[in-house]
Amino acid sequence: MSNEDEFYDAVTGLDSDESYEGVSEASFKDALVFDGSGQKNNGTVPQENGIKKHRTSLPAPMFSRNTISIWSILKKCIGLELSKITMPIVFNEPLSFLQRITEYMEHTYLINRACSMSDSIERMQAVAAFAVSAVASQWDRTGKPFNPLLGETYELTREEQGFRLVSEQVSHHPPVSAFHAESLVGDFVFHGSIYPKLKFWGKSVEAEPKGTITLELLKYNEAYTWSNPYCCVHNIILGKLWIEQYGTVEIINHSTGDKCVLNFKPCGMFGKELHKVEGYIQDKSKKKHCVIYGKWTECMWSVDPQAYEHTQVFRQGREELDRAENDEADDMPEVQETVSVVPGSTLLWRIESRPAHSATMYNFTNFAMSLNELEAGLEAVIAPTDCRFRPDIRAMENGNMDEASKEKERLEEKQRAARKERAKNEEEWSTRWFQQGSNPFTGSQDWIYSGGYFSRNYQDLPDIY
Repeated sequence: MSNEDEFYDAVTGLDSDESYEGVSEASFKDALVFDGSGQKNNGTVPQENGIKKHRTSLPAPMFSRNTISIWSILKKCIGLELSKITMPIVFNEPLSFLQRITEYMEHTYLINRACSMSDSIERMQAVAAFAVSAVASQWDRTGKPFNPLLGETYELTREEQGFRLVSEQVSHHPPVSAFHAESLVGDFVFHGSIYPKLKFWGKSVEAEPKGTITLELLKYNEAYTWSNPYCCVHNIILGKLWIEQYGTVEIINHSTGDKCVLNFKPCGMFGKELHKVEGYIQDKSKKKHCVIYGKWTECMWSVDPQAYEHTQVFRQGREELDRAENDEADDMPEVQETVSVVPGSTLLWRIESRPAHSATMYNFTNFAMSLNELEAGLEAVIAPTDCRFRPDIRAMENGNMDEASKEKERLEEKQRAARKERAKNEEEWSTRWFQQGSNPFTGSQDWIYSGGYFSRNYQDLPDIY
């Protein structure tokens, strides 16, 4: 039947940073103290052999959307930006967009691999694989994350993966989410600010990527920047929802001049190009060193350019058909070929299998399942603005849709009242953990982490919940 909107497309507990070297003062001047006092564990799995186990399911399965129609809401919005449109809560998933951003970190091992490689082209291969893997969790994720409230935060520390992250909603109109992640041993810093611009096109909703993503490999004094591809959810009004990502992603190494160009291909006629990614890595002299290919839903490979060209079958007739206008373009493609591996290729990344019950739990990955769990002792540690404390998300996660809807409405009204009060008093909103500035590598507008979050001084934070 009917369905929905968008892609509004990252628990803690660690160490003092004073022993880390090679990282900016703002990044590693914070200290963290973990309180292990007993709290309700919200489904957390106990540690085993010293490795923390995270929950692998949600407290309740998702609510069926099949009986809900949103045409009455969207029919007047064709071609418009959707950030100000209120959607029924049934079309959400029980995560904030700040948590959705955190899913970039699911495959952090690829960054660690890049840090271990001495050759810049091999490092670029690992970074390219990470850039693709960072959007892989969107596969079949047709639920809309909750729009973060102004001042909302989220933090995540994963000792077993070697990183910690903090994010903040730094602007409400337009909605901008800033994040900063760093290696626990000082190998990398990963940061950015995201403003996904959403438009409704009649049968689909398109998310236009806004904002720059930056990865710094501190050992090599290298910085890589890129922006995410477009994302589109099809069959919003009628039929089976399905997702494609498309557009060109350029990853630039600002230190060496190396560049990776990745083409996320649109579906095309008969679904022949669905989910495919193809590109290349070149050095500063524009010499191509390798071809990168695969699917963002499956795997990515690297191979010598000549070997790749020799295996390609060029079908001019099919290419002309792909360029033709297709009235049935929003239909879910039936043809979904797996990746044909070129002899001599090297595997860069393969997606992990989702849990067997994923389809009844918003198509979450194992990583996503754990993002909203409130672990024992965590409540006394994290900032009171952390979205784990949002009552609407918690109610939805627990299967109480009526309470979730009421709480969402209450929080939004509280946010509007606070904005009116600031206007009345001629007060400007002040961000706490990020400051607006210029990206040091691209010169574009960005939000830069100002440090201090993990010092755990949370006095004077706004009461947003």
